Parts: sequence; structure tokens; C-alpha cells
Amino acid sequence: MTRRWWTITLSDLGDVLLGLVISAIGLGAGIALVDGVSASNPGSVLVVAAAVAVGDLVLRPSLRVLARIGGAMGALLAGLSAQVLVAWLALWAVPGVQVRNGWSAVAVLVVAAVVMAIGRWIWGASDSDYVVGDVLRRARSRARRAGEGGTVEDGAPRPAGLLVVQLDGVAAPVLEQAVDAGLVPTMTRWVTAGTHRPDRWWARIPSTTPASQAGILHGAADRICSFRWWDRDVGRLVVTNHPDDAAMVEHRLSDGRGLLAGGGAAVATMFSGDAARQFLVMSQARRGIGPGAPYLRFFASPFVLARAVTLTLGEVIKELYQGRRQRLRDVRPRVPRRGWYVLLRGVTNVLLRDLATALTAEQLVRGVPVLYLSLVDYDEVAHHAGPTRPESLRSLEGLDRVLGTLERVCEVAPRDYRIVVLSDHGQTLGPTFEQVTGRTLPDLVHRLMAEPGLDTVQAAGDEEWGPLNAFLASVRPRGEDRSVVLGPQGKGRSGDRRADSSRPAGVRTGSAPPDVAVTGSGNLGMVWFPRVDHRLTLEEIDARWPGLVGGLAAAPGIAVVLVDTAARGLAAVGPAGIAWLEGDRVVEGTDPLAPFGPHAAPDLARLGRLGNVGDLVLLSELTADGWVHAFEGQVGSHGGIGGPQNSAVLVHPRELALDPELIDPEAGILVGADAVHRQLVQWARELGLRDGVDEDAEATR
Repeated sequence: MTRRWWTITLSDLGDVLLGLVISAIGLGAGIALVDGVSASNPGSVLVVAAAVAVGDLVLRPSLRVLARIGGAMGALLAGLSAQVLVAWLALWAVPGVQVRNGWSAVAVLVVAAVVMAIGRWIWGASDSDYVVGDVLRRARSRARRAGEGGTVEDGAPRPAGLLVVQLDGVAAPVLEQAVDAGLVPTMTRWVTAGTHRPDRWWARIPSTTPASQAGILHGAADRICSFRWWDRDVGRLVVTNHPDDAAMVEHRLSDGRGLLAGGGAAVATMFSGDAARQFLVMSQARRGIGPGAPYLRFFASPFVLARAVTLTLGEVIKELYQGRRQRLRDVRPRVPRRGWYVLLRGVTNVLLRDLATALTAEQLVRGVPVLYLSLVDYDEVAHHAGPTRPESLRSLEGLDRVLGTLERVCEVAPRDYRIVVLSDHGQTLGPTFEQVTGRTLPDLVHRLMAEPGLDTVQAAGDEEWGPLNAFLASVRPRGEDRSVVLGPQGKGRSGDRRADSSRPAGVRTGSAPPDVAVTGSGNLGMVWFPRVDHRLTLEEIDARWPGLVGGLAAAPGIAVVLVDTAARGLAAVGPAGIAWLEGDRVVEGTDPLAPFGPHAAPDLARLGRLGNVGDLVLLSELTADGWVHAFEGQVGSHGGIGGPQNSAVLVHPRELALDPELIDPEAGILVGADAVHRQLVQWARELGLRDGVDEDAEATR
């Protein structure tokens, strides 16, 4: 039987009363602690809480107008202003409450947020349900008006939908460990109940987020050779987590038929997947990401933003404690966990995660056909703490809670969403190359080139700044330069400048290209000679720098140097042997690729022919303990090959089976992000979600 639209259930009343009591407790604590605000009786505090809720509803229509006009920035300013205004009016108007000024109202809001955050932690409800509470209430009301039993208004079953959630950097063995430890109950329940199946896929070199997302979202992983590279076409270093560079790269790889084409949505991704609705998407940041109304749900809801900021500060304190604990216990290997990373962890792992969750829930309630959400929490922590360290594994708890929240949203959404959980790569533990050898990769290259005064460009390790740069670009007012980049690699960078604008502080610059460019992406290093207009062969390099290639191959900490040759094509050079990768694959001496497994040869052969790949490509050694040595300051790294960094996660509904034609016959799994893309597109097609996409259209790259 269909319920009438005005029907109120006990669950509705419970939600309202619980929210009212929690708000009253928080406000009561704020009134008691803030000098300048007082209340004569508890009843007045309860009335204030009710007035705040009513005021939020009354102001919401006008705020939506402001958000539509001002975009995300308008939503932020309007939401913050509305929260302060509503709280001040409620405190001022309710009999029995006295408030001195507006600043006192702000202080009450902050204290209330702290108390409510602590209360949720004590209660054991430290999930993100409060972030999407308004969305859930609206969705449930809409579902009741449409009818019981998951039906739409005409009584037909809900159409299908596909929600893909990326857990950045989570290796399949790490997820298995988290399951055994009881840290991911939502995913464990899915697998135990038989609704989902856990699988793996192989993240090919370069095992980085931009390469994997280019493949998963666009089927074009071959357009990206590393996280950072010297681009001869534009004459500068390209860093994919910078908004302008990400936009340039997407222009090259998009053909209009990505995974999210046909009305999909992308949230917190590097590339758009050709989505119609894009939020916190790196490649679109300079345009101002997405309409303002969805952001308003987060910024204007009473206490939501304040609680998110409070929990962000709690995350900062947690990082300071965990970093100090590693130092006191002398945990090794480890890297310094100080500086800006401490604040960035709090922003990305709480504030931006809550915002992304709210935006995703809003799009699910809107009924977008395919949605892709990327969550970076684990990857950020694991880079600095280590992939299997306690704090890294515990970060998976928060991600699993997000999945549980989104599952509840899906239950009342207008579409019957199938949820797929995957990762873009894993991570491998190990001391850095500098810790092992006492020098950085650029220092080693300089020494072996034996030319004083070389002009050099090198990439700074600023991967963690990416999500914050995307967010700041999205809320920056129109007319301002949206290409400004924060972080070490962004110093002095603005707009589309030449090579010298890409160089971090302290690197000598000039009008001509540098003599050498060096980058590291985990244990994958690359070296370019930008003053030459083509990729140099081994013969050309030996003629100019006779000891360079042999010296690199023999250097401690380096296992392989990949170089092109005029005589026999690509060669993987090791300290005691050479593996020829093209034609008849022949090994002379000791095979340098043997420790890396059967995927190493085909992966390097593919990498060696990608556009903009380095003149020299290096892999650090893989130790007997399964460790690698990142060429940047990360104790947990990815980008090359070795250890779990290439073993990525794919948890999918059992009804959506893997296509045997897409599974590599030798590996028995999907190999490469492009294969994952084809599988996801096939599932979307089976669910009827690609009907509006012209699959046979000519590519428009």
C-alpha cells in the first residue's frame, strides 16, 4: 500500500528528536562555556536548538539562489554566514537566553561542534552519517511518496545505477589484512553474504593515480608515462596533480566516451571520465567545479562544517601523536612526518572526505546513472607512515564507514545502485633511496655525468597537495587566477609559463631548456635531456657521457636502467646483465628483471614506448624483504614495480561477473587500467547505462 506524502513514521520522529537532543546538548555546553552568553533554564536551550533547525529550513531557498549565482564559493560564504546568522538570531530571540554579540554566537557554534563531535565518538557513531543526514531525510521522504518496496512513482522497479568507489593506494593484500583485523565490516559483510566478490587486478607501470585513472575513466592509460614528466611539446615539467597540467592531459586523452559519459558524475577525481557533473575534479578545477547548490548542503547545514573542521583538527593532533610514537619506538623504515603534511592530512582525510561524501550522496539522490568517487585517506597516511602500519590500516575504518553511509543512501535513491569498490594501485614499504645510499637521484646523475654547472630541473614531492589545490581552485572567486598551485612544486608557478616556472626554489633557471630533468614517482625514476629534440639512444648517451648508464646500473639501490638502443631496441640494463625486451627476448648474464616477476618485462617494454618517457628509466632494487626504495621522501611508495604496489583491489557484485575475454590468460586477472575500464563500461552497458553514448563515434582527442 502506498503511503500518502504527509505520512510521518516513528523513524522520522526518532530522527528529529535525536537531532534536536544532540543539538541542544551541544548548544547547552556552548552557552555554559562561552563568556557573553547565558541561559536561565534548560528549556530555553531546547527552544534554541529547535529555532536553529527551523531557521535553517527557512533560509535554505534563498541560499540556493546565492549558491547558483556564486558557485562553490557562493555556497561556502552563504553557508557560513547563514550558520552564524541563524545561531545569533536564535540566541537573541529566545526568551531566557542572553547573547552579547555575534562573536559570542560564533564561539557557541564552535563549542557545540566540539561537544557534538566528542559525543559521537563516545557513542561510537563517528561515521559520516551526520554529513548526509539532510540528504537521507529528503531521500526517504521522496521514497515514501513514491511508494514502498523500492519502487518509483509509476510502480515499476527502480532502474539500475552504478557507483564506483576508488580507495586510493589500497593493495589487495592490505585489504585482506584489514578484513582479518575486523577494520572493514561493510565490505566484509558484502563478501560474507555473497553479494560481492573480491578480486585483484594488475596496475601496470607506471602504477600511479594519474595513469590508472586515465585508464579506468578514459581507457587511455598509455597517454601517461609517470606522475611527473618532462614534456617536450610544451617545454616544461608536467605535474599531473596541478589543475592546469591535469586539464592539458585530459584534453589529450578524452574522446567524449569515457566511463561517465551519458550523464554520469565524478567526485574528487583527477580526470572527469567525460562526466556531465563534476565536483572537485582536478582537470576541471580552473573552471570552478560544479554548481553551488550541492556544496550548500554541506556548508549551510547547522554544525556540519563546524564539526568537520573540529574533527580535522583532531586528525592533526592524531598525526602529531602517531608521528612522535614512531620516533620514540624507533620504527624503521620511516620518514619525517612534520611540516605541512600534518595539516594536509587533516584537511584531506576529514574535511574534504566529508565534503566528497556529501556531494556523492547528493548525486545518488539525484539518480545519476554512473558515479565515480575517489577517496585518498589511506594513500596519504601510508606514504608517510608505511602501508601496513597501524595508523594506515585504521584509516581504512573511515573509508569503510563512508561505504556504509553511501550504501544507506543507495537504499533510498531513485536508482538501484550496484556498488563496485576498487583501488588504482597499491603501495610497497621501504626506506628511501637517499636513506639507503646517502644521496638523491639527481645528485647521482650529476656525479656520473661529470659536467660541473649543469642546469637541472627536478620535481618536488608534492602529491599530497593535489586534493587541496583542486578544492581551492573550485571555490576561488570567478576572475581570480585558478591556476595558482600550493605546495613545493607550485612555488612561483602561475598560469601557463615556460620550463623555468616549473622549477622549485633553489634551482638555477634560464631561458633555454635545462641540461637534464630528473623525476621520481615512487621507485620509478626518469631522466631526460631536454636540450635534445628527441629521445636519446644508448649509443648517443655513451658518446656524450660514457660512464652514465653503466654507473647508474651499478649504483647501490638501483636494479634496472631502461634505455633505447639503435641496434636492438629497448634494453633493461642491470649490474650484472642485460635483458633485451623487443624481438627475441634474450638475457645476457644475470637477468635484472627476475626479482620483479613475470610482469616486469612486458610492463617495461610497454613503458619504454610511451610518449614523453624518459631517455633513461630507472627502477630501484627489490630487497629480499620485499622492500623498494622510493626516489622521493616516502616510506610507502608506488609508481614502479615490486611488492604489493601493483596488486590493486576490485570488489564487485557477483551478478556483475568478469568477462573471460578481458582476463589475461597467463595472469588470470585483469591486467592494466584499460582492461578495468573496458570491464566497467561493459557492466554499465549490461545495466542499460550507456544507451546515450555513441560507442562508434570517431575519437575526438
